[in-house]
Amino acid sequence: MAQNSAEQTMIDNLASKTGKSLEDWIIIVQKQGLEKHGQIISFLKSEHGFTHGFANLVAHKSKGSDAGSRVAEIDLVAEQYAKKPELKPIYDSLVKEVMTFGDDIEIAPKNAYVSLRRNKQFALLKPASKTRFEIGLILKNLKDHPDLKSEKPGAMCTHILHVELGEKIENKHIQWLKKAYEQA
Repeated sequence: MAQNSAEQTMIDNLASKTGKSLEDWIIIVQKQGLEKHGQIISFLKSEHGFTHGFANLVAHKSKGSDAGSRVAEIDLVAEQYAKKPELKPIYDSLVKEVMTFGDDIEIAPKNAYVSLRRNKQFALLKPASKTRFEIGLILKNLKDHPDLKSEKPGAMCTHILHVELGEKIENKHIQWLKKAYEQA
């Protein structure tokens, strides 16, 4: 089963931080007989001091409910960039930076975007067109800012930050993502 590099980093970090491999944790969880995802997360956080990101990873893997564990596995990230390969380096660069924020980050690919979660979603990464990449942010109590486009109330994100093809990822992109991460 193919795993994205961010997920593999989390799996490697899980072993180094807890002294147990993902497989060990799956066995521990399965012995508990917990059925629901939330129960598994609560158990790992309260009994073993897990962060939300690690607990979520183990919960999904133990239930086989993550995209990587599906029988008919589809690499959702590869699918998103199949017709927009020029934008993939933007995605890769952003994910690499976001993973330095903390060990509680979940990277959750969807059909059209990748959700970045901590305790809750704080951002999404989306190849919006062949020449434009969107960073969706959830920023509380932020009105207007020249870097950001405000979204309509009720939208999944409060603000959008655009990166055009050929633009480099700048410190401002990372700082906005970090601000959203810190608020999650």
